Amino acid sequence: MLATMLVDLDHLLADPIFAPGRCSIGFHPLHTWPAILVYGIMTLLPRTRIIGAGLVFHMFTDWQDCLWM
Repeated sequence: MLATMLVDLDHLLADPIFAPGRCSIGFHPLHTWPAILVYGIMTLLPRTRIIGAGLVFHMFTDWQDCLWM
């Protein structure tokens, strides 16, 4: 589950890398809705279930940050 934090490496592609008011959902490549759909499908497959669940939970917590802006 901790390895799913590596999905945040796509933040390094942004310019600027950190923007206080930016919502990462829909902005960074691995935080887009098509990627989130793939993560959801991964939860259905036995071999990728734990990774998919970790990624879905990661996206959920990032989405929570968007609500507070």
